[in-house]
Amino acid sequence: MSEPTLNYVTCPDAAGGHRMAWWQWGDPQAAHVVICVHGLSRQGRDFDVLAQALCERSGGRLRVVCPDVVGRGRSDWLKDPAGYQVASYAADMLALLGALKPTTLDWVGTSMGGLIGMVLAGQPQLPCPFRKLVLNDVGPALSWQAIQRIGTYLGVPVRFDSIEQAAEALRLISAGFGPHTREQWLALTAPMLKPAGDGKGLMLHYDPAIALPFRALTPESSAQGEAVLWQLYDAIQADTLLLRGAQSDLLTPQTALAMTQRGPRARLVEFPGVGHAPTLVAANQVQTVCDFLLGASS
Repeated sequence: MSEPTLNYVTCPDAAGGHRMAWWQWGDPQAAHVVICVHGLSRQGRDFDVLAQALCERSGGRLRVVCPDVVGRGRSDWLKDPAGYQVASYAADMLALLGALKPTTLDWVGTSMGGLIGMVLAGQPQLPCPFRKLVLNDVGPALSWQAIQRIGTYLGVPVRFDSIEQAAEALRLISAGFGPHTREQWLALTAPMLKPAGDGKGLMLHYDPAIALPFRALTPESSAQGEAVLWQLYDAIQADTLLLRGAQSDLLTPQTALAMTQRGPRARLVEFPGVGHAPTLVAANQVQTVCDFLLGASS
């Protein structure tokens, strides 16, 4: 397996700025850029399988960029946890786009990454408008029960003695990812870990403080955010593909159906035996995204 290159972009904030890491696959000079953005507690290496497939299918004429959203992976942790919110993440992505300067731009966003994509794609003055948008198991309306479920484990301090132990623990809380082989779980888990500060075992790669704004959500504030997201979704001009785990507890069938009937009128593809969220590792999931972004005959 080839490896991506690790890069950084400096993003402004009230505390003097922070660095956001991003992983690059493919041709660094390619004008066609696909940005892949991960979910709430994940990181950019989640897209290794998809990124390699896209590069191969494009014949090397593509640049795939997979950021570690601030507070995760190799990116800085924020001094003020109040910045761990979608609007701030979207501002960081604008800084990244300013550095990349694509002429053709596609976006693949899983869960939180899809919310960031909706915020950007719904803006009329983007330097490079989105050509195609993939929303992976997320929409403007999110199930409150699923939000509460995620809150039960987000930011909880845990330690592991080995990658294998961590993979089993993450498998248990990530049942919605669907069936994966042992090797796939290990590949999804290894980038999620870093050595504990005292040298005793492994800990998760993200700042536990990302949970603070998340836990401050209420049904009322969630409903207000939903109204804004629907307005942004309705303004999207990009060709849009909506992926849904058929057993998802975050993206309801009702919301998915509405997304096919308004705004960009997304094309909906559901994956059986999967909940929240498809990992885009399984062959059928990878092919669906590649076909959409590059054309079935690429």
